[in-house]
Parts: sequence; structure tokens; C-alpha cells
Amino acid sequence: MSEQTRDELYEKVLNLKDLISYQDGTVASRMIISKNAGSITLFSFDEDEGLSEHTAPYDAVVTILDGQCEIWIAGKTFIMNEGETIIFPANRLHALSAIKPFKMMLVMIRE
Repeated sequence: MSEQTRDELYEKVLNLKDLISYQDGTVASRMIISKNAGSITLFSFDEDEGLSEHTAPYDAVVTILDGQCEIWIAGKTFIMNEGETIIFPANRLHALSAIKPFKMMLVMIRE
């Protein structure tokens, strides 16, 4: 998404889960804000899609906007549903997988 397109989102009431669509058999993403201090990205995951185990150098806040997923952080498992939020600590292994199609907002906070 270009900066100009993101600018079209300013000063409007938004329903975040409506800003990204599900796509069969894949993961889709849409950047909402990208700044030096951090970013906000929306994701949609089709059923059984996910992100493999990895780390990130920054804390991340994930809010489930729709659906249901399973999240793993440093060996702990969490079942997440619409409206729930979890914080991924920087440099900790984490992964996620769609139990059923789900959408999430990822807020990355950079130091």
C-alpha cells in the first residue's frame, strides 16, 4: 500500500477487520502505518495457514479482529479469539496458526 493510499485512511472511523479480505489458501497483509517508531499491519489467514516459529527484535502487540487462532510463545500455547490481545516479547520464539480463518492487527514497537 502506498503512503498516499494510507493517507486516505486518516481522519476516518475505521472497522479494521473490513480493511483486509480473506484469500483462499494464503496469508494476506496490509500495512496501515509505517514509521521509524513502529508499524501497524493487518493480516488475514485462511484456515490452516500460519507463520512458522521465528523471533523479532521488537515487542509486538497482536489483536485478533476476527476468527480464531493458536499462538505459541516460548513454549506456551494460547487459543485466541476475536477481541483478544497478546504481547510478543522481543527476541522470544513465537508462531501462529489459523484454527479457522482469522484476521489480526500487528503493532510493532521499535526501540
